Amino acid sequence: MQRPNTVPICVGWCSHGFCLFDEPFIAVRLDDIGMTAVVDIAVVVIGRNEGARLVASLASLQGVVARMVYVDSGSTDDSLQVARDAGAQVVELDMTVPFTAARARNAGFAALDPAPPFVQFIDGDCILEPDWIAKGLAAMAAQDDLGIVTGWRAEILPEASVYNGLADFEWHGRTGDIDKCGGDMLVRSTVFADLDGFNPALIAGEDGEFCLRVAKAGWRVHRLGEKMTRHDADMMRFGQWWQRAVRAGHAFFEVGAMHPEYAPRDRLRVLVFAVVLPLMAVFAVVFQPWLLLVVLGLYLLSYLRTARGLQDGGLTASKARHQALFLSLSKFPNLIGGLTYYWRKWRNKDMVLIEYK
Repeated sequence: MQRPNTVPICVGWCSHGFCLFDEPFIAVRLDDIGMTAVVDIAVVVIGRNEGARLVASLASLQGVVARMVYVDSGSTDDSLQVARDAGAQVVELDMTVPFTAARARNAGFAALDPAPPFVQFIDGDCILEPDWIAKGLAAMAAQDDLGIVTGWRAEILPEASVYNGLADFEWHGRTGDIDKCGGDMLVRSTVFADLDGFNPALIAGEDGEFCLRVAKAGWRVHRLGEKMTRHDADMMRFGQWWQRAVRAGHAFFEVGAMHPEYAPRDRLRVLVFAVVLPLMAVFAVVFQPWLLLVVLGLYLLSYLRTARGLQDGGLTASKARHQALFLSLSKFPNLIGGLTYYWRKWRNKDMVLIEYK
């Protein structure tokens, strides 16, 4: 299908600094404007008690998009008023239903009715790069089979803690067609609507699961080699990092049960390094002490390979060694997350959100 290389551009401004749909529009070629004007695209921001991070997030959207929707998951701070002051449409989720990021994003999209051709999703602890919308829409206009376009996240304060540094490296995924991405994404609205959006029952991994369904429906998921958002993980304590790793493990196994092609290598690593090798170590201590050297050697080999991979990815040797230690350890909280999923499923209990902030 061919799409015209034009978009409606707002030439009117409201007091909040973003476009209103009852202001005059003109159709302008994308390449004529360099994709820098306010265009017919909406942004859905989700958050809970983000404080100053939400203020910065909404400020980064001013004068860039036609419409903002903020979806709040039971904040007790002034997030609601902050969003209204920024000119965003506010959606408050029903607190009697368990919160999930998927449910919040779906509610934001529903509030757009009728939705513009494209919607950018962003978390409330993220700042949108000023030229991302232009680059993302240019990619969508040039390739009609793109269902999702994403870019690179970067941590605002990667040096603040080793945990922030781990997140910063994690965000820098490969470019080109990919099988999954995070929740910051530019989505074709027809694709989102046809697939009923995110799975609201998932407490984690809903973004990757959605990407898999998009690909199975015949659309491409593509990452540009461009900066998209800046993120404030604000992980300063070991416990925060541990909980985040538990949540990741929950996603590996919950989404993996729905789509076996989701994170198979991650699940295998968890089983090998958090189940098989520890059992071998116990067996060695009781029956064959020499076998313990083999187990320790395998852990050491894995650690060295991880450190080498991080260094090849651009980290200094000292940072690579430091981060490799936590990545090696992460298999254990990942296992706890997976066991939590299976325990809840066996007992037919609702999955409960795992938060680290």
